[in-house]
Amino acid sequence: MSQRAMRRAIGLMSGTSMDGIDAALLETNGEMIRLFGPHLMVPYRDDLKQRIRSVLGGKGPVEEVERDVTLAHAEAVELLVRQTGPVDVIGFHGQTILHEPDKGRTWQIGDGALLAERTGTDVVFDFRSNDVARGGEGAPLAPILHQALARNLGRRPIAVLNLGGVGNVTWIGEGDAMLAFDTGPANALVDDWIAEKTGDAYDRNGALAVAGKVNEALIEAQLDNPWFAQLPPKSLDRYGFSGDFVASLNPADGAATLTAFSAACVARAARHLPEPPEIWLVCGGGRHNRFLMSELRRRLNADVQPCEAVRWQGDVLEAQAFAYMAVRHLEGLPISFPGTTGVPQPLTGGRLAVSRKP
Repeated sequence: MSQRAMRRAIGLMSGTSMDGIDAALLETNGEMIRLFGPHLMVPYRDDLKQRIRSVLGGKGPVEEVERDVTLAHAEAVELLVRQTGPVDVIGFHGQTILHEPDKGRTWQIGDGALLAERTGTDVVFDFRSNDVARGGEGAPLAPILHQALARNLGRRPIAVLNLGGVGNVTWIGEGDAMLAFDTGPANALVDDWIAEKTGDAYDRNGALAVAGKVNEALIEAQLDNPWFAQLPPKSLDRYGFSGDFVASLNPADGAATLTAFSAACVARAARHLPEPPEIWLVCGGGRHNRFLMSELRRRLNADVQPCEAVRWQGDVLEAQAFAYMAVRHLEGLPISFPGTTGVPQPLTGGRLAVSRKP
């Protein structure tokens, strides 16, 4: 039995979909999880979303945007703390504006010291840089939470598939063996297509894709990209792939083809897994897209279920992961591993900003 103290932590996540901030409470000692607490999602204002897009790649008024992103996260913490009461630590992922691990660079904007000042709570932030500096991919990081949650399932092997802007999979086998890597584009390309063609933020329930026809030839041509043959661990920038290959299609066919491409990326990724999973548990926004879920089942020929089937909270799993990792940082425990990011040895991550409490 672990003797580490239980802490109440809030995790904050804003992913590559750039739709807003997920915040979730976890009570944990960095190993065991005693409580999954309240959670919420605060959408980014349209103007802030556009300003974030303007600094992607690390160009433009990054410092100004970073401050506003941090203040938006402080507001999310304030809203959640009204429900939870005070907490011990905040895990602050920040907003990724650049991810080029092959060049030794990853950049998540977010001022940990400012967030600590505004919330009166210690903040762990900058989770990815240490991993990249040591030769890792810096992503994915959530597998350490997936592994902890999977211990209660009694099934092996399993795969946890997160479908955000970019997809990533965590394979967990006997003895907690773990392999994790990015699968390719998930929601990003189809979200961009929907925004351009309809003005909506995303294809709600996959309604437009369901009305279209998939162009398999275009998908097969994309799957020739050598990135898919690259052995894991590996990670991908949100803009690592372009949706221009469907430019000649009508809106419905384009949505269908881009969504099916996301599922085909996962099916191609499955070739890298040590054993076929007994079940695929899907989290992230993509699991709400019924066309994407049906394409996953068809292309994987497997049992594919939203993670709520095992009582996980699929909309906030990543936020919960950063709460978990914040406590692991305080305990000096690793958050990345050779099988998840390719780092040479298990490695802790994050930096601590100490609040100046009155």
